[in-house]
Amino acid sequence: MNVILSKAGLDFFIAFGVVVGGSMLAGIGSVFLLLPPTSMMLSTAANLKIWAIVAAVGGSIDPMRVIESNIVEGHLSPAVLQIAYIAIAFLGAHMGTELVKLICKGAA
Repeated sequence: MNVILSKAGLDFFIAFGVVVGGSMLAGIGSVFLLLPPTSMMLSTAANLKIWAIVAAVGGSIDPMRVIESNIVEGHLSPAVLQIAYIAIAFLGAHMGTELVKLICKGAA
């Protein structure tokens, strides 16, 4: 159980960090290029959301193969666990996006 919670926590924070870090760096880069940083940060956060989930759960199609192969074989527990990891990564990416929106709220 401890391993499952550790993996879930890492998935959450990896997705969160990808969105927040990428958005912050996009904002810094937009200042150097004389572009409005808030709009760049908001659009980057929205665009990075799906990629943050992919990066958190393994970065390839392997999680989908795990789900498919286990369901076909009748083993629902590993498939449900993988779906839970994807959901937790989505939650981390979504919370990162909402944090960027909150940061940019006063400047927009």
